[in-house]
Amino acid sequence: METIIENLSQFWQYTGFANATWQHLVMILIGLTFITLGIVKEWEPLLLVPIGFGMIVGNIPLVAGLQVSIYEQNSVLNILYQGVRLGWYPPLIFLGIGAMTDFSALISQPKLMLIGAAAQIGIFGAYVLALAFGFAPNEAGAIGIIGGADGPTAIFLSSRLAPELMGAIAVSAYSYMALVPVIQKPIMLLMTTKKERLIRMPAPRAVSQREKIIFPIVGFILTAFVVPSGLPLLGMLFFGNLLKESGVTRRLAETARGPLIDVVTTLIGLTVGASTQADVFLSAKSVMIFGLGLLSFIIATTCGVGFVKIWNLFRPEGSKLNPLIGNAGVSAVPDSARVSETVGREADPKNHLLMHAMAPNVAGVIGSAVAAGILLSFLG
Repeated sequence: METIIENLSQFWQYTGFANATWQHLVMILIGLTFITLGIVKEWEPLLLVPIGFGMIVGNIPLVAGLQVSIYEQNSVLNILYQGVRLGWYPPLIFLGIGAMTDFSALISQPKLMLIGAAAQIGIFGAYVLALAFGFAPNEAGAIGIIGGADGPTAIFLSSRLAPELMGAIAVSAYSYMALVPVIQKPIMLLMTTKKERLIRMPAPRAVSQREKIIFPIVGFILTAFVVPSGLPLLGMLFFGNLLKESGVTRRLAETARGPLIDVVTTLIGLTVGASTQADVFLSAKSVMIFGLGLLSFIIATTCGVGFVKIWNLFRPEGSKLNPLIGNAGVSAVPDSARVSETVGREADPKNHLLMHAMAPNVAGVIGSAVAAGILLSFLG
């Protein structure tokens, strides 16, 4: 009888109930919130549901030594997490993004690339703010990239510059990607007048297939020569786009933008979520990272819209740009462009801004990868 009681007592010591702390419960509640927002509100469910469930997985209370925790060497979760920690997953995500992105809007209106460049000021603005708050330069650089609203780039850069902060940075970046409509719309309405929101822009010109094929080749060479350190992201982005546009590699393009990106997105979401263990994630630094990430995203949106307003001062009547496309300079494709379209149609139901907004939006994808390369070149 005593042996049975001892066995039961020993079993109890290994259960989550015996090892749970309030911190574990808080993180599990946060994970449930992410899942709820993904399912009920449909806010980026492909991101929030895996991350939310990963948070629950990572915060089941465990006894050390069971070889199942994400931070225990050679456990299954630890092996899957290497794709995040060593930066394997982000380039694969960029391959899929390139294979599903149509750069026609940017090719037909290359001047709108400047809006995407202006929005990257949010990254460097947050970098300066993080330095002011006492973060080390490498940590500040990793935090700043959140302003690009680009989860894979944030993971790639933080894995190189500040791996100890990667969980907080990745969750922050993906959270703000999911909250694009909630954060950007008030800023856009506050910064624009009703007259500006009614501006109509002429339809973009048609783009030839030859231009679509040449663009990823020339675009890669130019950007890679400027920031060789961004090679993994830029190379995969433009390569994926070439697979799409060449017309002779359809199977490869369909795999990259379909099964491959789905598998990698699932793994990156689950493992990033699982990396937010309470003892690692719940800290004052994490709270500061979330705050600075939000400021970074606000600065990026403000700079994008503000840049268009300033640009319009030098453009003649009849050729002015609608400032509502300025928010699309961040890298959240195509969510930011959809926000431009939605807010524009609320002002004028017949005014379609989506194709115009896609130009700075895809420029933002390139811009965030270039910005990551710049930060990596002098902080890595």
